[in-house]
Amino acid sequence: MNATPGVKQYGVVNAADRARLSGFELVCGFVDGSLPLNTMARTLGYDIVEADNGHIVVVAHPTGEHLNPEGTVHGAFATALLDTCMGLAIRSTLEKGFGSTTLEFKISFVRPIMVETGLVRAEGTVLNCGRRIGTSEGRVTDAQGRLLAHGTTTCLIFSR
Repeated sequence: MNATPGVKQYGVVNAADRARLSGFELVCGFVDGSLPLNTMARTLGYDIVEADNGHIVVVAHPTGEHLNPEGTVHGAFATALLDTCMGLAIRSTLEKGFGSTTLEFKISFVRPIMVETGLVRAEGTVLNCGRRIGTSEGRVTDAQGRLLAHGTTTCLIFSR
């Protein structure tokens, strides 16, 4: 556990902490900084800023580090944001002793993301969550609320 709540740190939540926390407690720990964000969050520069049961918000500023050969932000940037918010939305509904992992997802890109786009917001919301499978949808929007990309995911739910 992070010794300095409110200060974002990066790493991996250890297995003992993952086992003792509900999914909602886990994602709330990412939001308040009491648990470390994964290292991909540092690599891509995203932050998990809101967590409700079944709903997660991730934000990021695209930079020159995220560009593809065409000079637009690489599709993997929006893909990672969507995979994160949709997967964590499902995780937020799980009881202690359960985890989840992405089985499949589909993403549609609506507008190019540019460095000039500024802050982007990815919101994931659970559609259905059963004992073994969960589904959610996500949207990536710009500061004006314009849709940039959207997707759906199916996650496997497992006991730890």
